[in-house]
Amino acid sequence: LLHGEQAYAYALAAESWALVIMDRDTEDTENDTLEEDWATALPPISVEGGFVNGRISDLQGRFNVNNLVGEDGKPSVVDRDYFSRLLVVLDLDPALTNAMLYWIDPDIDASYPDVAEDDTYLLNDPPYRAANRPLSSVSELGLVSGFTAEAIAVLEPHITALPGQAGINVNTATADILSALNESLTEADVDALIQDRGEDGYEGKEAFLAHDAMAGLEIDVDIGTSSNWFNVHTDVHVGRGRARLHSLVLREDGPARVVSRVRTRQRLLP
Repeated sequence: LLHGEQAYAYALAAESWALVIMDRDTEDTENDTLEEDWATALPPISVEGGFVNGRISDLQGRFNVNNLVGEDGKPSVVDRDYFSRLLVVLDLDPALTNAMLYWIDPDIDASYPDVAEDDTYLLNDPPYRAANRPLSSVSELGLVSGFTAEAIAVLEPHITALPGQAGINVNTATADILSALNESLTEADVDALIQDRGEDGYEGKEAFLAHDAMAGLEIDVDIGTSSNWFNVHTDVHVGRGRARLHSLVLREDGPARVVSRVRTRQRLLP
């Protein structure tokens, strides 16, 4: 127990360090790229009795599935279409889009055939209802009709579940996320977009859209070149104790702050 609490204390210290790094980045640059200090994973740092690992991930380099329903509670057509394209890029069934949409939307009515709502989920063993609210974690996908463990494993690196609406940072987005921006984008186009963003990234949305690969293409989904949402992952070993901490961090209109934490603590075997 003592080792576990010591490990957790070190994890909180690493989290505080991450907040400082992100605040410094705000002062230095307006854009966020994968070449900045915050994006560099820490090598194991020795502490008394153990070591600390840590890294910061940009969650806006992914698609926020909660964008599927707007703040007015109605489906977002542009985000629905984007998510369908992303599923196709990942060789997944685009019909999963409606299953995800009706899990999040606030009502219990299914406007499309073969879409699950309460009447479907209540037949499960054990029975449960559709959430009818935004996801608080991507792990909830395991409850949504059609989302198998295999599909989730493929999709998870490219999505996130953030409060409210959040755009895609094209400076940190994966190739698959960029490919889904428009169905006309080829693999060569996406490779050029990633190569040409370089270490400094695109200076703004306009610079990205001015790239030759984007000529004549219409992008409806919200994109940008900076991020407000991050995940701080810390893994600490002290003696026979281990602590893992996932911290959801918001950096907007002031210093970076922790919105939520998920803590995992376990006792290591001798």
